[in-house]
Amino acid sequence: MPIRNSITRWGSVAQLLHWLIVVLIAIQVTLALIADDLPLGMKKLAMLARHKSVGITILALAVIRLIWRWANPTNPALPGTLKPYERVLANFTHAALYILLFAMPLSGWMMSSARGFPVSWFGWVQLPDFVPKNKALYDAMLETHEVLAITLGLVVFLHIAAAVKHHVVLKDNVLRRMLPFTKT
Repeated sequence: MPIRNSITRWGSVAQLLHWLIVVLIAIQVTLALIADDLPLGMKKLAMLARHKSVGITILALAVIRLIWRWANPTNPALPGTLKPYERVLANFTHAALYILLFAMPLSGWMMSSARGFPVSWFGWVQLPDFVPKNKALYDAMLETHEVLAITLGLVVFLHIAAAVKHHVVLKDNVLRRMLPFTKT
């Protein structure tokens, strides 16, 4: 499989980054749900520390993915059968996904910093505080982070629904061109 994208399919690097981020988002949701159910204590703090580390990893992968995309401007085109509103929706959801992949971890980092909780990457690297400690900012970032999480869930749902529609209903190559080990 070619490393770079072509006009008919995503390259192996783009696919790897896409699916790594998908898996990490699923892990993030799981860690957040587990942490929410835990009482305040060391187990909850440890779970939140993992959640932060995975979030920083997603942020780093999103940066790499965006750089890779800019360095490889050839991308598979949207199918010619799409209606104009579907093209707008496809472009909107892709842009929203990129924005949310940056906004979610950054809002979480700001929230932790504003609360006075350090953010480290799996205990190996401590990140600097993003903002100074501030209760009002913490409250605002907590709300922002929750709204962004719901928004990300909705956009991911649209993205998956579109992929399934292309594969099952329209029977085109949109999904297969992002799946490794398949032919378009």
